[in-house]
Amino acid sequence: MFIGHYAVALAAKRAAPRASLGALVAGAQLADLLWPILLLLGVEHVRLVPGLMAASPLDLWDYPISHSLLTLFGWGALLGLLWFALARDVRSAIVVGLCVPSHWLLDWWMHRPDLPLWPWGGPKLGLGGWRSLPLTIGLESAMFFLGGLVYVRATRPRDRIGRFGLAGLLALLAAAFTSSLFVPPPASERALAWGALSMWLLVPLAAWIDRHREPASAQPVA
Repeated sequence: MFIGHYAVALAAKRAAPRASLGALVAGAQLADLLWPILLLLGVEHVRLVPGLMAASPLDLWDYPISHSLLTLFGWGALLGLLWFALARDVRSAIVVGLCVPSHWLLDWWMHRPDLPLWPWGGPKLGLGGWRSLPLTIGLESAMFFLGGLVYVRATRPRDRIGRFGLAGLLALLAAAFTSSLFVPPPASERALAWGALSMWLLVPLAAWIDRHREPASAQPVA
C-alpha cells in the first residue's frame, strides 16, 4: 500500500490536533522510510520481478526489521516517546506511535504472504490485494479521498500556503501513486532503494504545510 498510509496520517490529525502532520506521516510511513536505508546497508533484501503481481513487481522476501509487526510496535513506541519529548502531549504521542503499526495492518491487505509477525522467523501473512490492479486503485483511492476529507474538515488554512500547499501535497501523492502503478520499475534493487529515500522529503513538507493550517475548532484571529 502507498497512499493508503498517507490517508491514515491525514485522518489521524482529527484524533490528535496538536500533532504535526509531519510526525503523523513519519509514523504511518516509518516502515517504508527505514526500508531503503536497510536495503542500502545490505541488512534487508528485495527482488524486482516484473509481472509478479499486477500492482507491484516487488518480491519482498527479507525485511524483518522494517516490516515485522513486533518491530513496528517497538518503532512506534520509540517514535511516540520522541514526539512526547518534543511536544509534551500524551494524546498526540500515542496517536503518532500507533500510526507506526498501522502500516503493517494496511500492508496485510495488499502484500503476498511476506509480512513477518516477528523478525526471527515464524509465519508470514498477506492477503495479496496487489494481484488485482482495479482493487488496488479502488481501495487506495477511496482511503486517500476519505483521509484527505477528514484532514480538510479537521483543519483550516491560516494563509495561502495552508490552502494551496495542501492541494499541492495531495496532488503530488496522487501522481506518485499513479506512476508507481504504470511506470516501469527501476533497473535494479539498489536504484529502487535510492529512489525510495525521496519519501523522507515528504515528512518536512507535510510538517511545513501543517504549520500553515490550524484546527477547525480554533477561534479565528481577529
